[in-house]
Amino acid sequence: MALSGVARATVKVAAICGSLRKGSYNRGLIRSAMELSRGDIEGVEIEEVDIASLPMLNTDLEKQGTFPAEVEAFRRKILEADSILFASPEYNFSVTAPLKNAMDWGSRPPNVWGGKAAGIVSAGGLLGGARGQFHLRQIGIYIDLHFLNKPEFFLNAFEPPIKFNPDNGDLIDDDARLRLKQLLLSLKDFSLQLQPKSSFLIH
Repeated sequence: MALSGVARATVKVAAICGSLRKGSYNRGLIRSAMELSRGDIEGVEIEEVDIASLPMLNTDLEKQGTFPAEVEAFRRKILEADSILFASPEYNFSVTAPLKNAMDWGSRPPNVWGGKAAGIVSAGGLLGGARGQFHLRQIGIYIDLHFLNKPEFFLNAFEPPIKFNPDNGDLIDDDARLRLKQLLLSLKDFSLQLQPKSSFLIH
């Protein structure tokens, strides 16, 4: 129970990075989002969900309605989340292979993505990952994700001033952090609109 005596809903966000690289700038966006949720944004709990261990989709791996252990654990994390935060780099005008693979595993019956709010952030070159985001939205629509339309978050990681710490990939640009905070606040509000209040954690 909150100190004010009023119950407070907490939105659980599963954060997924499309890049497997530890120093990925997109992974840096997730770390920054988690930091903001712990300090500047009340009522949002973000957990990064790893997709590196997922096998490539192969329905031969499904046995009597069950999935490999790594897939079961991943699907459970998505099912338990209220909303999804994708940090999606752009590879060849599209999403990465690991991210598409994760989305496909989650969509196997029963689909664990359906009805959830989703936000997208991306860091990249000239367009900041915009074309990859567009394709991600196309994929997500079919599996019944509800994407936050605004604010959008595209970040050119390479134009001055320096946006990320070159040693560890952490986001250090104040303007970008503010934009990221605004997206997270909007994702929280959108999640609360979509889901019945009884589905959220109450403190």
